[in-house]
Amino acid sequence: MTSNGKIALITGATGGIGFQVAKRLGKDGYTVVLNGIEDDAGAERIKELSAEGIAAEYYGFDVTNEEAVNSNIRSIGEKYGKIDALINNAGGLGGRSRFEEMTTDFYRRVMALNLDSTFFCSRAAIPYLKKGDKPTIINYTSIAGWNAGGPGAGIYGTSKAAVHAITRALAKDLAEYGIRVNAVSPGTIDTPFHTQIKSTKPEVFASWKNNILLGRLGQPEDVAAVISFLVSNDAAFLTAETVQVGGGQGLGI
Repeated sequence: MTSNGKIALITGATGGIGFQVAKRLGKDGYTVVLNGIEDDAGAERIKELSAEGIAAEYYGFDVTNEEAVNSNIRSIGEKYGKIDALINNAGGLGGRSRFEEMTTDFYRRVMALNLDSTFFCSRAAIPYLKKGDKPTIINYTSIAGWNAGGPGAGIYGTSKAAVHAITRALAKDLAEYGIRVNAVSPGTIDTPFHTQIKSTKPEVFASWKNNILLGRLGQPEDVAAVISFLVSNDAAFLTAETVQVGGGQGLGI
């Protein structure tokens, strides 16, 4: 596989959307650095990518741990001399809780998982992005950032709205260095994220496609394809944008 000499760091990349992004960027010629907290899964993913001729390695660290983020991204940046693309894929629902009974610990955990992780990783990567070739950051917001999420997902929606805002703030802050910052906002993507509802209420899960104009749930590859475009030279004049990748979700007939 032809290398383009570029380095992409993808957080939360041992499964789901993150792994498909790593695979797609690897096929685009990037050397891909996968992050995660499940080291066994990380080792397996590297084997899979290597078998496809993709240059890949794994760094295990928790993106909500400031010191771990700083030391690991420093190691990656110093090893390669630069970072060309940072994909802040790590994040998640973190559970469900209504506000009245929400503990402060739960609130802080969800905010850390989605907002702190984006801030920590972006801040740590900036010195190495400055040395990159047409460098870029991609964040993940969510449809919940606009509609505030379903029952019990209010703080998740709040954290993702904050990611939308920090994307634009980073784009303003980093434009002078030629670093573009954009976000994707996946709709309902068929990943392990939805395992619980698929197993307990399969009819509810199946009905979700009725609220999607294109009549199907998204696949991780759908998101990976958009990210492949956003990090490419074809998107050279795009920054501070959030691309909805949801098949027209919320506009279903």
